[in-house]
Amino acid sequence: MDAKSYNAALADLRTVRDAIKKARAELAKLEADRDKHVTRLTAYEKAKAERIAPAAGLSVAEVVALAPALAPDRLSTPDPAAQQQAPDPAPARTAVPESGQQPTRPAAATPVMSAPRSQPPTPPQAAETTEPTAPPEPRSLPSIPEGAAGDAWFSHTPGLASTRPNFTQQARSTVFLDTTTGILVHRNQTHRVDLGAATAADILTAVFHTLPDGVERIYITAGDPWHRDADRYPYLRDAVAAWLNAPIPGWRTDTGRGRDRMAGHFVHPRNPVGRYQRDHGDQHVEIRSVGEWFDLDGDDPTTVRDAFVLLWQALRRHWPDAVLMGSPSQTGRDLWTRTIPTRGQYAEGFPVLSEELRSLLHATAGQGRNELITPPRVPEQLPQLVEYDRTFAYAKHTWKSPVGTPRRITAHAFTSWSEKEQTRALYGCGHWHVRVTVPDTWNHVGLLPAPAPGDRTWHYPSQPGDTFTTWAGGPEIHTALANPIQPWKIEILDGILWDDGKPLDDWAKKLKETWTNLTAQAHFHGDAQQARAAHLASRAVRALLLYGIGSFAQRPRMVTGTTPRALERDVPPDAEIIGFDDELITWQKPTGFSRDPNAHPEWAAAIWSGARAALLSQRHRDDDTYAGALHTPPGTVVAFRTDALYLTQPQNWPYHHQPGDYLLKGHLPGPVTAPTTEEELLTLRDTGRATHATTRQEA
Repeated sequence: MDAKSYNAALADLRTVRDAIKKARAELAKLEADRDKHVTRLTAYEKAKAERIAPAAGLSVAEVVALAPALAPDRLSTPDPAAQQQAPDPAPARTAVPESGQQPTRPAAATPVMSAPRSQPPTPPQAAETTEPTAPPEPRSLPSIPEGAAGDAWFSHTPGLASTRPNFTQQARSTVFLDTTTGILVHRNQTHRVDLGAATAADILTAVFHTLPDGVERIYITAGDPWHRDADRYPYLRDAVAAWLNAPIPGWRTDTGRGRDRMAGHFVHPRNPVGRYQRDHGDQHVEIRSVGEWFDLDGDDPTTVRDAFVLLWQALRRHWPDAVLMGSPSQTGRDLWTRTIPTRGQYAEGFPVLSEELRSLLHATAGQGRNELITPPRVPEQLPQLVEYDRTFAYAKHTWKSPVGTPRRITAHAFTSWSEKEQTRALYGCGHWHVRVTVPDTWNHVGLLPAPAPGDRTWHYPSQPGDTFTTWAGGPEIHTALANPIQPWKIEILDGILWDDGKPLDDWAKKLKETWTNLTAQAHFHGDAQQARAAHLASRAVRALLLYGIGSFAQRPRMVTGTTPRALERDVPPDAEIIGFDDELITWQKPTGFSRDPNAHPEWAAAIWSGARAALLSQRHRDDDTYAGALHTPPGTVVAFRTDALYLTQPQNWPYHHQPGDYLLKGHLPGPVTAPTTEEELLTLRDTGRATHATTRQEA
């Protein structure tokens, strides 16, 4: 392609861009008109969501979200006896939300929601009378106190709310450094520097000698210098802490500054952050890993610089004041604050929950599902190993989030409601304390997370007759009650229920459009380096949303510090020693929850619950089909890993490059020895991805 053809193609691309923008505007107008029609239909007293949903091209849950009065009278559940018969020629179907609830034939089934019984059900007797071995004691989850003490939790923290900022973030002068080759890229200039042993002192000396005016952020693109002395330490974290805390003449650990004040080093085994400031003067600098934003595959610093430029340019189309901050979590959350409405109900901001409810959500709302299923639940020799990964998965689950002052729903209150009221509550944004019983004939994977022995670990009971108590979000409760195989028994013990809202919708839509634009550039760009840069930028957008959501969870903070060995008694009494050498003791201590105005663990919990449910089942409305673990034969699921599903059989699931779609990412022909550890699974995963990539190239 010559320059003339290239310019002509760019002109054509702009025409297509404008047409897409116009079509999207028209689509948004039609969708708004459709929503008005749905709302208008509620005036008819016999209106039913089941009839309106297919007419509107929506799921029942989406209709209910628009018009809560149309909530169906019950959650349909399949009749187990009917499942043994041939299906009807044209069975009636109940449409469901994309968060994971399943379609079922309407049947006069026994209700599966109830108040707690006085005694938990007794599991069936084992077939053999062998002496049982005591299982490890599971972790106990907290509950809400009875009476007025618990009711007091249902409030917001006074004077603390997420509000739209009235200032513009300041851009930081940034360089990109490969510590293996010594290549340093600053704006449009490339330098080669001598890094010596690549200590933090060597890096700061080399960078500030080359750029006397100084920089404020140094991204390491390759070399992982904080791992240079890893062999000298028992744990990688110790090596990183020693690298960060090594003395640097003329510099000390940064104490923070500005509106995005971040003080001290961040000790992380793979992506640490070193923060330094001059002993004299007001010069501050960070050393960070670019791995926070995306994974590299031998990419040089120039390509990485181009990726950041493309990312910034793409974000500026939606946020004119967008600034790339040090990490994707900081940047993602800052961009979200700039979508807080200036008019309407939440123009004054989104209030932050009480510390008690935030602590409860922290302890009871896990993140991604990570589970390895080992023999005899799967064959010791797998016929093959197939990996499906949900594209930009969390972006699929931001369309509805909890808002407003939460309400407590006790077991007594829930039981007193009509079945329609119960169903409406479970369709809403809630977090439920439940007692769960696995059906006696269940032969598939577990559906709900349960506390396992250990610190914040979860497992997914699936043995017939298992009974356990846990907390779960609405999407997972729906999946357990109305899955395509057999309903589980769910007893409501307590619950937290919010109003439905869209606090993240505008933010997520803008990020999804940015991701789509960069993905298209990566696919169609004629220059290989720019195409690669666009691909990296699209991965950075994924990180903005992924880590931005994670930052809403606002885990209790951990402070890391050092104390000279000679002053060991000065180590804080509640600190944990995480490393030491001949001179310094490195420790960390929790500091609890800060007064973070953007702490919304209820949003993160709702999205994580939806994502876990979609790993089990997800409706593809346009294709009239379903995907997920529950739509595979029993015994074919090998592992869950956050957004990925590992199977022994390929599936014919639709893929349209949309958020949430299952992408075939790896395929390893068998026989394959079933993995029994996470390390073995990751090794097979990498081999399967390489094999699949080679097969596609040959095809």
